[in-house]
Amino acid sequence: MDEAAVADLIESELPDATAEVTTPRDPDDDKHYAVTVVSPVFEGENLVDQHQLVHDALGEHLTRDIHAIELETYTPEEYEG
Repeated sequence: MDEAAVADLIESELPDATAEVTTPRDPDDDKHYAVTVVSPVFEGENLVDQHQLVHDALGEHLTRDIHAIELETYTPEEYEG
């Protein structure tokens, strides 16, 4: 699973989300990702719940295709502020 596929999956599962995905570790290890997600769905949710929404969006890919993610989540207001 490449960076674009991870971003597409998150964006398709979370309303009005934009996801930026990079591989911060060894470029030959495509199972570690740094992910920044901006979505209004995070409004009113605490950080743990925001991260859980992203984990839910990734589903079984977290156990099969993705070894680890460094996750940052923001509402649009937080991201632009």
